[in-house]
Amino acid sequence: MLTLDYDRLDVQAGNDLLDLGCGEGRHTFEAYRRGANVVSLDLSHADLATTRTWTGAMDLAGERPAGTRTAPVVGDLRSLPLPDASFDRVIASEVLEHIEDDARAVAEIARVLKPGGLAAITVPRWLPERICWALSDEYHANEGGHVRIYRASDLASLCRDAGLEHTGTGHAHALHSVYWWLKCAVGVHRDAAVVRAYHRLLVWDIVKKPRTTRVLEQVLNPVIGKSVVLYLPQGLTCLTAPARPRRADRHGTGSSAAGRSRPGRRAGGRSAWCWPTSGD
Repeated sequence: MLTLDYDRLDVQAGNDLLDLGCGEGRHTFEAYRRGANVVSLDLSHADLATTRTWTGAMDLAGERPAGTRTAPVVGDLRSLPLPDASFDRVIASEVLEHIEDDARAVAEIARVLKPGGLAAITVPRWLPERICWALSDEYHANEGGHVRIYRASDLASLCRDAGLEHTGTGHAHALHSVYWWLKCAVGVHRDAAVVRAYHRLLVWDIVKKPRTTRVLEQVLNPVIGKSVVLYLPQGLTCLTAPARPRRADRHGTGSSAAGRSRPGRRAGGRSAWCWPTSGD
């Protein structure tokens, strides 16, 4: 299940692409299938192992162009173990809402993106997320949970401060908003029949891709899409632009970027990224 539009991100064979907070690799797989050289980065060794298993299966099945490379990397978005200006495309899908210092993470995305490169950042959309928070504290108030609710305009401003120009917006997963509202209403950890039934519907929709639900979701995405996607080319904005104050939500979890130092491009950069030599 993909959150962003790979055609809109213009992912091409031969691109060096970084999938940040990759999880078990759902965005890595499509980029790899299209012939991009993918670095999949996450803090979870277990998730990276799963990603590597599935990319290995793609290799054996011949599902990626010859010569395409992939590498799992353990790392933190706030301090990427990667050199400056080393990737043509960067994806950060559904990760910034988990990070207190999101300004630093966005600055790191800008740092590793090549001039003229493109990034896609996705986060939970304000309205569906606000409803989830109103229905359930369990949904977000846990270790590793969501620490803020974004307005797309605020995230775009944060990205502009880091040198990423916001040129396009997309929305995705409207049908999934309903699923999470149901879970939050009955109890996030409760095995309710209505939630199980709706989950079966979502699985059927993902597998079968019927035209009816595809059209329905396209209509609903601009209204209640669970995720908002920002498409961001590397811009010309100075990386040391003054930070804008962040708007706190009613739970008081919004953080202020004011007064925090932002990492710009490091003097002299870092050593060039080297792909593993043990094979594809």
